Amino acid sequence: MQEVLAYLKECGAFFIATADGDQPRVRAFGVSEIIDGRLYIMTGKVKDVYKQMAKNGKFEICALKKSGSEWMRLSGTLVNDETLSVKEEFLNRNEGLKSMYKADDDNMAVLYITNATARFCSFSAPERKVNF
Repeated sequence: MQEVLAYLKECGAFFIATADGDQPRVRAFGVSEIIDGRLYIMTGKVKDVYKQMAKNGKFEICALKKSGSEWMRLSGTLVNDETLSVKEEFLNRNEGLKSMYKADDDNMAVLYITNATARFCSFSAPERKVNF
């Protein structure tokens, strides 16, 4: 899990795919954290992406290193966590989000990943898989 978080942070932006009925949707995300032994991402509950995640928690993330020759695909299931202390910790680690979200605003959604499989890929090495 630590390796996956480090990879996401190194890449900066990463792209998450969700399902909107039978239509895939992809968008950029930029924050992730490990809190209390869980890997989290966050978004706003008013966004379509959250509504898609709430309806179907299955997702896939693709994060590409700046070299363009290494990437990670991360799949699993997202679970919403309404724990106030987790939301506060997420905001404390990502100060820039405090202008858009409040831990108790009923919009901030922190979601942790379960049943995760990370696939580390490159053009020059075989795929390596990590589960958590």
